[in-house]
Amino acid sequence: MNDSLYKKSYIGRLSELGKLAPDTFKAFIAFDKLALASGVIPKKTKELIAVAVAHVTGCPYCIEIHVSNVKKLDASKEEVTEAIMVATALKAGSAIAHGLNGLNAFDGNADDELYKRSNMMRFKEFKELNPETFSAFNKFDMEAMKPGLISRKDKELMAITVAHVTGCAYCIDSHTKKAKQLGITLEEIAEAIFIATALKAGSALAHSVNALNAYDN
Repeated sequence: MNDSLYKKSYIGRLSELGKLAPDTFKAFIAFDKLALASGVIPKKTKELIAVAVAHVTGCPYCIEIHVSNVKKLDASKEEVTEAIMVATALKAGSAIAHGLNGLNAFDGNADDELYKRSNMMRFKEFKELNPETFSAFNKFDMEAMKPGLISRKDKELMAITVAHVTGCAYCIDSHTKKAKQLGITLEEIAEAIFIATALKAGSALAHSVNALNAYDN
């Protein structure tokens, strides 16, 4: 039995799903192609967003595919790195944002409403409870989101996309508002959400090759 759970070559088994569930497979491929096609968001930007999201889903096959795709579109290693840092900031940001719920749980908050905008007022408590680490995170987050080779606008689109994958209601609310302030349209946000949908679903599909290997072994 092969001891390796991940090899680049395993992705070749995806074609087997096309035979096992042909209609569903074809429907997903068509959706994925459309979600990543150039629209109000250019193709290169979509692929950079896909790279960011793939680092949050943790799918090595998706990382391999979308980094290769964006490289073909003349993205530099520096641009890819900036996208990864946005993903890192948003994934970490989701954890600290959910920490607000952690504070409520610790305090025995009996409120039945788990997500309230007013919960965000409790961020200052993290600054009081762990000031150095809180400050270090804020500095990293600001650095990751500031404009560089990737514009601030595109980074906010990335942030919205990643937030839909982490499932952080606070992050979605915050970054959508920031995006609107930057002049990002609702059409662009909709396209970003479909990138998130395609990448999250694509990660599940890509991991199916592991299921095929497990079944055979």
